[in-house]
Order: sequence, then structure tokens, then C-alpha cells
Amino acid sequence: MTGSIPTRCLKRHTVSRRRSAAGASACSTGSLLRSPGWRRRVRVAVKTNGAEVASGLRFERIRQVRAHEYVAEQIRRHIALRLIKPGEALPAERELAGMFGVGRPTIQHALRLLEATGLVEARRGRTGGTFITQRDQDSLAADDLIVRVMRQRKELEDLLLYRRLIEPAVARVAAGTRRSADLAAMRRAIRGMTAATSEPEYMQHDTDFHIAVAQATGNSFLIRAIEEIRMRLNDAMTLLPESDAWHKRISGEHGELLETIERADSEGAETVMQEHVANSEQSLRAVLAAIRRRGVWK
Repeated sequence: MTGSIPTRCLKRHTVSRRRSAAGASACSTGSLLRSPGWRRRVRVAVKTNGAEVASGLRFERIRQVRAHEYVAEQIRRHIALRLIKPGEALPAERELAGMFGVGRPTIQHALRLLEATGLVEARRGRTGGTFITQRDQDSLAADDLIVRVMRQRKELEDLLLYRRLIEPAVARVAAGTRRSADLAAMRRAIRGMTAATSEPEYMQHDTDFHIAVAQATGNSFLIRAIEEIRMRLNDAMTLLPESDAWHKRISGEHGELLETIERADSEGAETVMQEHVANSEQSLRAVLAAIRRRGVWK
């Protein structure tokens, strides 16, 4: 994916609020607050048609997402999922504005947020633009990566359990709902893994395959779940071996999964994905155990 972002993930986000005049005058609780996570306990002491309204309810007030924050978050998610590779340029501001359906000032504000966190850098000149910051193993020390993963061991354990439960079910559903376009996307991802010349490129196509399986379900919740798993597993998966044997094994398992999905074998797809997830988790645990044995992290 060069210089572009899948428009399926860059849909304009809008939040509409409607409030009737009668409702506002009867029980207005003030204007909506925009600070995230703010909660307030509201007790209702009114009667409607003689019936007392439930009291002591606890709701979270709606947070109206600012457009530039939404834009920045969507680009950040693409970077985390490796759908945009380090060193690649983002589309021009005008093109991004068209994708999101916002003005260029909103795009510029979002890019400034990303630049402040070191995710992108702006370059001047004829070949300038906004580029994804290079964050390969040369620039990201292995020790820092290990520390980050090991500090999140509880979250990692929860995530691995979540993956064991979710991904096989996703494969089962995908086998019954896949279309020719979904199968084509899986094949492209496998070809990309085979042709990859670097680990980041290989991991990008690996992610593409798993997301393609999720998209074959046509279920937005399952798609979102797999995206979340891939995004949060990235650091830990980076610790896995970068060998041809390992790559061939993973690509082979993907190919086997594709075959079961293509012939609409739901049970087979579920079983193959269970084995694939188990193999991946076993390898990851072996790496983490080796790190602990070396005394890098207790």
C-alpha cells in the first residue's frame, strides 16, 4: 500500500445531537461536557403520568469527538496495524481532506498532533510531504521493546486468551459467508508474505491476512475485534523469530486456512485457526521464557 490509506477505514465521523424544546425545559441537566471519561450521578425526582421515574441512574455523558482528534486516531490506528509502512508518505492534505470529508485546517491540526508524538515527520521541498517515522529495530532498541512487553504481561495474558476465543470463531463464520473478493484479499496477503523482503513488510501482510478473514464475516464487531487484537499484539509479535523457516510455517498455516475457507468448511476453518493461534502463542511464550531465563526481565 503505497501513499494511500484504505478508504474503508477513513469514513467521516459525525455525532448528531437532538434535543426537543419540551425535554430541555422539563429536565435539562446543562450542556454536554466534552472532557473524556467525565461521569455524573443523576437522580430524577419527577413523576410522569403518576409513575415515579427510576432514580440513582448512572450514565456517561456523550463526548463529542473533535474532528481533528478523530482524523489523528484513524491514522494512528493504521500505523499501529502496519497498514502504513515506516518511511511511506501520507496522501497530500487535500486528498486526506477529501477522504475524511473535512477541511484542510482539520487535517493540518491532526498532523501536528501526530508529529508531536513522533509518529510522523514533515519534510519540505519538491519531494516533501508527511512521512511515517522510521521505527525499525535499528531505531527502537530491543531492550526497550522487551521492557515494554514484559511490563504488560497481565494485559498480554488477557489478550492471548481473548484471541484464543475470538479468532477461531471468526474463521468459522468467515467460511460460511466469504465472497470471491474476500478470498482474493487473502491470497494477496499470502503472496505479499512470501515476497516480503523485510520483517515490517512481512508483518504488514500477516496483519492483512487476518483482517481479510475478519472482513469475510461481514460483521463490523468481529472486524473491529481482530483489528484490536492485531494492534495490541504488535509489540509482542515483533519478538518472534525473523527466520525463513518461521515465515514459511506461518505462510503455510495461512494457506491451509484459506483452503478450508474457500471450500466453505466451517469446522475445518475453526480447527486450523485454533492450531495457528496455539502455535503462535506457544512460540511467543517460548521467547518470553528465554528472556526471563537470560535475566533480561524477571
